[in-house]
Amino acid sequence: MPPRPKTDNTAMRELKHALREEAPGRLYLFHGEEAYLRDYYLEQLKKALLPPGLEDFNLHTAQGKDCSTEWIEQAVDCLPMMSDRTLVIVTDFDLYGQNEKNRAKLMALFSSLPDYCCLVFVYDLLPYKADGRSKLAAAIKAHGSVVHFQRQDQGDLADWIARRFQATGHSIAGEDARYLIFLCGELMTNLVSEIGKISAYASGQRITREDIDAVAIPQMDAIVFQMTDAIAQKNFNKAASVLADLLHSQEAPLMILSVMGKYFRQLYTARLYLDRGKGRQELMSLWKMRNAYPADKLLDAARSFSLAWCRYAVLRCSETELQLKVSYGQERELLCGLLMELAAGRKAIPC
Repeated sequence: MPPRPKTDNTAMRELKHALREEAPGRLYLFHGEEAYLRDYYLEQLKKALLPPGLEDFNLHTAQGKDCSTEWIEQAVDCLPMMSDRTLVIVTDFDLYGQNEKNRAKLMALFSSLPDYCCLVFVYDLLPYKADGRSKLAAAIKAHGSVVHFQRQDQGDLADWIARRFQATGHSIAGEDARYLIFLCGELMTNLVSEIGKISAYASGQRITREDIDAVAIPQMDAIVFQMTDAIAQKNFNKAASVLADLLHSQEAPLMILSVMGKYFRQLYTARLYLDRGKGRQELMSLWKMRNAYPADKLLDAARSFSLAWCRYAVLRCSETELQLKVSYGQERELLCGLLMELAAGRKAIPC
């Protein structure tokens, strides 16, 4: 009977349990976009397996481009020195790109890993693409754990942000934590540096929205969202200021328009849902939103506009995108013209 695959959540729970019991397994594969968590658990493995001062003797590392199946076999065979375990970390090694002979060697190695060795394959720059039907994938699942470090749920991430601020002597409201996620993205690696800057800047114990806006570097999606939201709120001066800053920072006009178009499609959807008695959950589900902040902002904005206006805004974004692709040298003029047209509001929109 083939081995039963472990889900990513199961693998993560088992890893946490093994670290609490100070008994890590023999084979792990770490992948996923949340590099902060991946690096954190790698450090926990090092602490659990390597006595202080003996890391150089019992830690063996290699990069995929400089690694081979033979090197992995030799590293696994190295006996621990004044320690119970060794740790072998191989980064960006293309397991599934090996020839048949090397895949057979790896499968044999995985099935007979010594108790003293913990072998970890880490995927950082190289995407992890497993062929679930291959014998090698089955061998990894049978003898080890594939741990997927994915983006955290909004609630867990907001709690983590609060703990990080607490460690610096500050506190933050849940709504402001969600705003920070919206502004800077959901990846913990980026949020760590932003939290550090905000903590150093804030003069009060409580982190405010003003503290966040003063020093945090927003992602482009958030900037364009703020601009298009200003249009929806009929605040042309703010919208024009944000667009000017985007163009001054050399952001590609076509990319700006692409994000604008996405916003107005979401606004159109929000207006449709409001007309049908639906709300936040349906909107978040359709657009695969993990953060309630933009969903609430979209629904608030949609209440100010008719369905006809929202439909027209989507149409004008599409038409302007086509113009941008054929009107070289006029990108800024086209974007500013679209901004002025949409900011004119419902009176200028034919219904």
